[in-house]
Amino acid sequence: MDLKGKRIIVTGAATGIGRASALRVAAYGARVAAFDVNDVGGSATVADINEAGGDARYWRVDVMDEVAVSGGVLAAESWLGGVDVLLHFAGILEGASVELDEFSEEVWDQVIDVNLKGSFLISKHVSGVMKRQGRGTIVLASSGAGVIGGSSSFAYGSSKGGVHGLAMVMARRLEGYGIRVNDVAPGSVDTPLKVRAARRSFEVTGDRATYEATMESLVSPDGISRICAFLASDQADYVTGTVFTR
Repeated sequence: MDLKGKRIIVTGAATGIGRASALRVAAYGARVAAFDVNDVGGSATVADINEAGGDARYWRVDVMDEVAVSGGVLAAESWLGGVDVLLHFAGILEGASVELDEFSEEVWDQVIDVNLKGSFLISKHVSGVMKRQGRGTIVLASSGAGVIGGSSSFAYGSSKGGVHGLAMVMARRLEGYGIRVNDVAPGSVDTPLKVRAARRSFEVTGDRATYEATMESLVSPDGISRICAFLASDQADYVTGTVFTR
């Protein structure tokens, strides 16, 4: 995959699919602006890219905070000289296996704010840059949860269903500006988010068989990163809608 000259923002770049995608697109020649709130992990991702001969910088950006998002996008645009691609993977999963009548409003708001509001805010500010350029690619992270199936968390499934809906609306509305929008719906991926949720569910339910089956089913985020690198490339110009993965 040739991504030479591509200017890419990757959110959630400290761990999981975000980190794997940042490393991969950089290896294919893209310059990477890495966003996260995990300073240690985000800085490590950037250090790994630069040590391998790539070009990356890290910004601490909380996707729930519009001031932080707008400032981060502005700084990244200035450093990159524009933004060709957004790969948005910042997200959380809380409230695994908590019953609906016991689900706290605080956890609900936190998950919705990070996953859905965060997707809206980063897309809002990046799309403004892309509209001025007359081109761009936005890839959001939805999920099978809330799109084609259930979830261990009411809030997570609802938030990812919302991200899927946002991506569908954006795809139609932004197409006329030369902006392609896709959402990737990963399955069970070996990320800190998924592992933590599986362990939390086991603590709540005591269902060891389900826990062990879940852990055995996890796939590497590297596989998802290959799909994201393709979507970031010009070869994916004809790809529309949602891309479901293992």
